Amino acid sequence: MKPDLLVMAPPLPAFLDDLASRYTLHRHDLADIAAQAALLADLGPRIQAVITNGHTPLTAQMIAQMPALQIVSCGSAGYDTLDVAALTARGIPLTNTSDALSDDVADTAMMLTLAAQRGLVAAHAHVTSGDWGRDGPFPLQSSLRGKRLGIVGMGKIGQAILPRAEASGLQVAYFSRTEKPEVDCPFQPDLTALATWADILIVIVAGGTGTMNLIDAAVLRALGPQGTLVNVSRGSVVDEPALIAALRAGDLGHAALDVFWNEPNPDPALTALPNVTLYPHHASGTRETRAAMSQLAVANLDAHFNGQPLLSRVN
Repeated sequence: MKPDLLVMAPPLPAFLDDLASRYTLHRHDLADIAAQAALLADLGPRIQAVITNGHTPLTAQMIAQMPALQIVSCGSAGYDTLDVAALTARGIPLTNTSDALSDDVADTAMMLTLAAQRGLVAAHAHVTSGDWGRDGPFPLQSSLRGKRLGIVGMGKIGQAILPRAEASGLQVAYFSRTEKPEVDCPFQPDLTALATWADILIVIVAGGTGTMNLIDAAVLRALGPQGTLVNVSRGSVVDEPALIAALRAGDLGHAALDVFWNEPNPDPALTALPNVTLYPHHASGTRETRAAMSQLAVANLDAHFNGQPLLSRVN
């Protein structure tokens, strides 16, 4: 018999069709919350696997309703909405797809950094509004070369950012929970000290309670009025009211953000500011990478049910 698979967040359609050939699919990605609850109450005891993403909650209560659950395959890098402790307590493996998206997220981090430093959004408006012709050249901007970059988080994506940053002529140091011996750049165990040293801070850590408001008012003050904050991790990692206050007061120079507290409706007080560059949580949003993410999420399920090692286990 085919294993019963709860589809909480589907992969791309071609991969979902492929799954249907080997699994019995139960669609939990329904708009009706009551229907979701009823489905789980009815079919929970049969569910052997879950495919989801980091935006869809999987609570301890939901996990308890699935006594036959063997694996959860998360089709994104982030998994802070999943109760990892409850999965680990039951010995249920969790996989993610960070291996598939590191390059595109690293590219986006550098894109946002360069766009912020060179005033891309304002420069675009300078051309389209006719200001160039009426008022003359756009003001001079700031080069990347020779600037100091602090990377907050040195996992797979942080390590993908590092060579891109060095190729741009940036001096790099990093903050992480632990020093990474394999990383060939200075480790700074004090986040505020790193922000004080840096001209630019790129944040790429996991979300969740452990990193909530990690980038707080003190870190923003340390980064300073000429500093640039780039966030390609989770909105929860940055104290957003403190960020808005710092940008308004001139205590922080610029913020380039792919993620926000309230998605997909960020705070208008943030989006109205002139010293922000904003991207709609789309760092992995290429056709190639989204296909690779779906493929890896499916491959982890297949590996489990074929008795093979998992490709990207995280717990």
